[in-house]
Parts: sequence; C-alpha cells; structure tokens
Amino acid sequence: MYDVLKALHVLGVVLLVGNVTITAYWKVLADRTADPKIVAHAQHGVNAADWIFTLAGIALVMIGGYGAAYVKGLPLFDSVWLLGGQILFAVSGMMWLGILVPLQIRQGRAARGFASLDRIPLSYLRDAQKWLVWGILATVPLVAATVLMVLKP
Repeated sequence: MYDVLKALHVLGVVLLVGNVTITAYWKVLADRTADPKIVAHAQHGVNAADWIFTLAGIALVMIGGYGAAYVKGLPLFDSVWLLGGQILFAVSGMMWLGILVPLQIRQGRAARGFASLDRIPLSYLRDAQKWLVWGILATVPLVAATVLMVLKP
C-alpha cells in the first residue's frame, strides 16, 4: 500500500508542477500575440487546466503523501524534509489561493468580454503580468519541496 500511495504522491507532483509550468508558458506565448481571440482562448484554457490538473495534482499530492506517511508510520513534524515540504507546499498554496486564483478569475471574466473586440484592455495586461510574476514566485516553493522530498536531508 505504501508504494501505491507514494506513486500517487509522485503522480500528483508531476501533474501539479507540470501544469503550473506549462500553462504559464502557453499563456505567455498567447499574450505576446496581442490577438484578443488567441489571448481569450488561452485564458480559458489556463482556467480549465487549473481546475482539472492543478486541483487533481493537489489532491494526489496530499492523499498520496499523507497516506504514505501514515502507512509507513512516518512522523510528519520530526524530520526536516517532511516538515519543510509541508511548509513549502502551504506557502505556495497561500499564494495561489490569495493572489493567483483571484487574478485568474478576473482575467477569465475580462477575456470573455474582449474576445470579440479588436484590443485587449490595459487592466487585463496588468493582471497578466502580476499573474506571471506571482505564478513564478508560487512555483519556486513547489520545486523546492520536490527537491527536499527527493534529497531528504
């Protein structure tokens, strides 16, 4: 059972980190076109991918990680790698929930409004820039947590 849960945990990390990385890449490429139809389509895709892959990744990371720790009898707060991984995961989650999700919702609403227009509002472009910066900042703790979990110092 431990191996199954650990595999779910790793799959969750792949989904989570992979999705947040690739959606940012495609969104930046779309935003650079300055074509309202392309940007709106990409924004819709980013929002959909986050609901599907990011949430699934988070669920698998938590279910697999906590389940594996429980099955193996690992104390969650006694080792640097387990405690550090949880803290880094929580820090990233707070950035996503507190900053990125509201920005993404606002961008999604704006994109639906300008999809058929000939220009993208400056407010959307400012939100897109903030989303990219905060997205990078929120991804760093996820990568650090992954490294911590693999190296187990």
